[in-house]
Amino acid sequence: MNSPDIAFARSVRDERETALELDSVSRVFDGRAVLKDVSLKVKRGEFVSMLGASGAGKTTLLRILAGLDQADSGRVRVAGARSVVFQEPRLVPAKRVWENVVIGHDRLNAAKPSALAALDEVGLTRHADGWPKTLSGGEAQRVALARALVREPKLLLLDEPFAALDALTRIRMYELVARLWRAHTPAVVLVTHDIDEAILLSDRIVVLSQGEISADVVVDFPRPRSRSDEAAIALRTRLLAELGVTQDSPQKAA
Repeated sequence: MNSPDIAFARSVRDERETALELDSVSRVFDGRAVLKDVSLKVKRGEFVSMLGASGAGKTTLLRILAGLDQADSGRVRVAGARSVVFQEPRLVPAKRVWENVVIGHDRLNAAKPSALAALDEVGLTRHADGWPKTLSGGEAQRVALARALVREPKLLLLDEPFAALDALTRIRMYELVARLWRAHTPAVVLVTHDIDEAILLSDRIVVLSQGEISADVVVDFPRPRSRSDEAAIALRTRLLAELGVTQDSPQKAA
């Protein structure tokens, strides 16, 4: 297969208007096509969620966007800086909380004010000089968000960042992510198995099925949203159908 054409911040116009663009992207593992001719465009400031059954290609696509993997064919264009938040916070135990926020910076002490400002945004100023082992799961994930946002990314990639959290903490994290997204205006691509999570947060919801985009749905009703909104209920039913789940079949996670 041809090598992918990868370009970052290709032009001023791209950087201003388009955070990412995929054109006929494919990825093959051991002879199996995990992604098949996927084309997708996300504008700066858009919040897009990706749903799909396990093995549908969501994480592979996100890894390609993050630069952690390469497509086998097609064109991948990502404008500007990217940050990734994974399901696990991936903090370094031997470094203090504020150091984890600016880890990799050439001059750590010079970056401390930026770290403290980012921790203030996620409500963790009091933990700045603490150690990761003293944090709860939700607090550790907030540090991971601060670390991602301190770099002022134009594209924020979220790989099931709330999956390991309890229900109440997840709701609080939804509110935090929505607030930070409005404040920093990156494009966001969220990989999730939670349909309600996608509905509450997204401008668009992309459904992947067997490596292909089977639906790209605009979520156009006002925020803040509730699971009990009529529009949310109708959209949930539509998405469940796209995922092959009907009222007559057991409802399972996407």
